[in-house]
Amino acid sequence: MTKDKQNEVPMTVHEATYRLLRKLGLTTVFGNPGSTEQPFLKNFPKDFQYVLGLQEASVVAMADGFSQATQKPVLVNLHSGAGTGNGMCNIMTAFQNKTPLIITAGQQTREMILCDPLLTNREETMLPRPWVKWAYQPVRAQDVPGAIMRAYAAALQPPAGPVYVSIPLDDWDQPALGDAVVRSVSSRYSPDPQRVALFAERIQKSKNPVLLYGPEIERSGGWDAAVKFAERLNAPVYITPLSDRASFPQTHPQFRGMAPIAIGPLSKKLQGHDLIIVIGAQVFRYYPFVGGDYLPQGAELLQVTNDPYDAAAAIVGDSLLSDAKLALEAFIDAVPVAKSRPALAPLSIDRKLPSPPNSPLTALEAFAALSELRPDDAILVNETASNFADLLQFWPIVKPDSFYTFASGGLGWGSPAAVGVAIAEKKMGTGRAVVCAIGDGAIQYSVQDLYTAAQLKLKVIFIVPCNGEYAILKEFAVLEKTPNVPALDLPGLDIVATAKAFGCVGVAANTTDEIKKEFAKALKAEGPTVIAIPIARQERALVAE
Repeated sequence: MTKDKQNEVPMTVHEATYRLLRKLGLTTVFGNPGSTEQPFLKNFPKDFQYVLGLQEASVVAMADGFSQATQKPVLVNLHSGAGTGNGMCNIMTAFQNKTPLIITAGQQTREMILCDPLLTNREETMLPRPWVKWAYQPVRAQDVPGAIMRAYAAALQPPAGPVYVSIPLDDWDQPALGDAVVRSVSSRYSPDPQRVALFAERIQKSKNPVLLYGPEIERSGGWDAAVKFAERLNAPVYITPLSDRASFPQTHPQFRGMAPIAIGPLSKKLQGHDLIIVIGAQVFRYYPFVGGDYLPQGAELLQVTNDPYDAAAAIVGDSLLSDAKLALEAFIDAVPVAKSRPALAPLSIDRKLPSPPNSPLTALEAFAALSELRPDDAILVNETASNFADLLQFWPIVKPDSFYTFASGGLGWGSPAAVGVAIAEKKMGTGRAVVCAIGDGAIQYSVQDLYTAAQLKLKVIFIVPCNGEYAILKEFAVLEKTPNVPALDLPGLDIVATAKAFGCVGVAANTTDEIKKEFAKALKAEGPTVIAIPIARQERALVAE
């Protein structure tokens, strides 16, 4: 039995674990306390912060947003298998967002596991799979700190992602073996020089290349390198389909918008290009199915990704495993400036608005009104699927770390993630406003996070375009030729009353003047505001043919 030399008392697993968490900087804990977690949370240290979420789905997404904004791993504490089950959709999203979450879950007392009591985390390493990088339950109580250290190392190494440790509740009071061994690991790796030379030669020989930039660029800190490489090639730049980060300034003259999200339309959009260069993304995040050729006739594809799974899953093209920033820097050195290509003109966008305004407003008109007061350093979190294209017309992303959305397609991530981002900004003292654009249907999936935002007095503004329907599903119904699908209308939702019930300021804004008035007040407020904006129902094509 090891003793703490300072106090000359036996060191417990509980003490050894908290000492390790301090050394790793994991002092902000996101959770919803349950009976099997209370032994871990007892005598909670004053130098730690416990962020309460009222449901585990909210807890995981808040931690995801916080981790992305701070660019550091985060500790999440869930309640046994039941809490893990509640959080699974957002664990899946964190995995696809490549967010390093160290998820711990309580487990029943070791003596009782054999008889399967209530709240046993049955087959504890299986439940979170395949959406964690590593899952483990320590064989001995003394292995708990070491398991958390290994989880931390696994979460950080590329591709980053969530990990899971199930911990029996009686482990915490057991004697420790001593302080855990603290290790550091690399969070990026450089490209193979021979492979870089091969790719550089193919890029240099290309007559008409096109760049598709993905979220790994921004996560790697490669924004400036991405701009420099694009300008070096003088090639058009698209963001990859359904990208969860921006990775390139959307007002840049070479920017061409988001690539189509389906096979045939994407190939059609890229016709005329002989080389498609995908950096920091899978090939491709398609949805839904619209058939066609994977690549235009005569085109080849090069992919750079730090994820071996994405490299292996690419249906076409040749891959290079690398951190996106390091690969871009290598290409900048290896590829000469393209002088023969004419300068690209900026993408033409028709931003003309009707006069007088529609009543109710369209989503485009609502976002246009908001954009007039947009702070330069504001952060946008998006979960308004059917209105996303309209949003970006008047809210283009021009700086890194200013845009977040979900990679999985599972609703219920956006509003709690915005809360997590706002907690991070408050902790870092940036003063940046966090604006969450989220549909009136989507906000219902994890509405409990409004309570956390109110309790912590966070500078976060929820913009809720209210069309009283699942508009994105109606668009799918047209594409999939599935008429008369039930339950796509959402009558009776009262967003303002819901916001107030959780302690937020809740207001409705029906006109452009009201939108600007309420948004201006929200930007000056000390706590969270929810602005509900009734908008017109619109029928739009989900995928351009």
